[in-house]
Amino acid sequence: MDLRHSAEHEAFRAELRAFLKDAWPLRGAEAALPPERQHALFRERALARGYVDRDIPKRYGGSEQPADAIRDAILLEEFAASGVPGSLPSMGPAMVAPTLLEWGTEAQKERFIPPTLRYEIAWCQGYSEPGAGSDLASLASRAELDGDHWVIHGHKVWTSLAAQADWMFGLFRTEPGAAKHAGISYLLVPMKQPGVRVAPLRQMNGGAEFYEVFFDGARTEAANLLGQRGEGWKVSRSTLVHERKLIGDPNYVRRLFNGVVELARRTERGGRPAIADAGIRRRLSRIEGQMLAQEYTNLRQLTASAKGQFMKVMTPMLVTKLYSTNLTMALTKLAVDLIGEEALRMPTDLEAQGYTIPELTPGAWLSQSMFTIATSIAGGASNIQRNIIGERVLGLPRDLRPPA
Repeated sequence: MDLRHSAEHEAFRAELRAFLKDAWPLRGAEAALPPERQHALFRERALARGYVDRDIPKRYGGSEQPADAIRDAILLEEFAASGVPGSLPSMGPAMVAPTLLEWGTEAQKERFIPPTLRYEIAWCQGYSEPGAGSDLASLASRAELDGDHWVIHGHKVWTSLAAQADWMFGLFRTEPGAAKHAGISYLLVPMKQPGVRVAPLRQMNGGAEFYEVFFDGARTEAANLLGQRGEGWKVSRSTLVHERKLIGDPNYVRRLFNGVVELARRTERGGRPAIADAGIRRRLSRIEGQMLAQEYTNLRQLTASAKGQFMKVMTPMLVTKLYSTNLTMALTKLAVDLIGEEALRMPTDLEAQGYTIPELTPGAWLSQSMFTIATSIAGGASNIQRNIIGERVLGLPRDLRPPA
């Protein structure tokens, strides 16, 4: 097995590192700009070099680069290592834009993709409901066509960043008489309108990243149907692929691991650095072994992607997402053990929002630890992931199900 990149790809890495060294952080008067403006300036310069939005055509605001899975992986690695804010793409560019490319009409692509890439539109995901979580096809929120608008009633829950969102991409039942998977449509819904009420869900770390969204006669244009009416389940599968890829990024796990190692060096046990403790070293070694397995699985996925072998990409993606959630939970639990009595203090509002790894305070580590429980649910709960891997990858029999 030769894990080295080609000379061409290593030259690309060197070019990218030189760009990042000059482009971030911003300097001079630009360093005093508000953070969102700094991020926008960086993205503009990275876009001009073809480093972001590579698979998006130029007419929609992307850089339209030739498909190259290895260059994409190098970009993720180097962006993460450089500390560029948003090195992990947000929901709009990472999930909505590629779904629009695959399923949208020309008018929808022109209307939504460019402002999404420029972060002028913030998105939230309207999937889960009080009675439809892992069994998403049981959703009850409905949309009825009234002339040239859909009228929406229902209740979504665990909606990340709904209060800040301009639009929701969501699933709604439009064919009440159809089988439950067949009667769902994928709609794009404006959030700032009468008939939409957003309420925060206070998390145990003190933050409120998740919200409930209540629809009482909210409206969206009939043209905001993505894909065919009643076939939203198919469209949602595309979005889910991109969501699992986002959550399962091994670069995040590696940064988190490095942060825990640094924390173990700074804290003491028995008058010595905690990293010298045999028990701590054993836990770190076990986690690192699992992390390396995830990284090598990701390399297999990368190889398949570079060869255009879609199904060989999908199978490791399921494993990678499951591995990422397990590893982040183990790492943050170890971090909480290292900070000791500091873990009894409630995180501040700022700590509940998270910090850039590895410069995490004790309260931020505690907040991270509590938040990793959510990642075992986001993008498909871990028990559902295990079922899919068992049934569709390993060929095991399905779980027993009660009679209809």
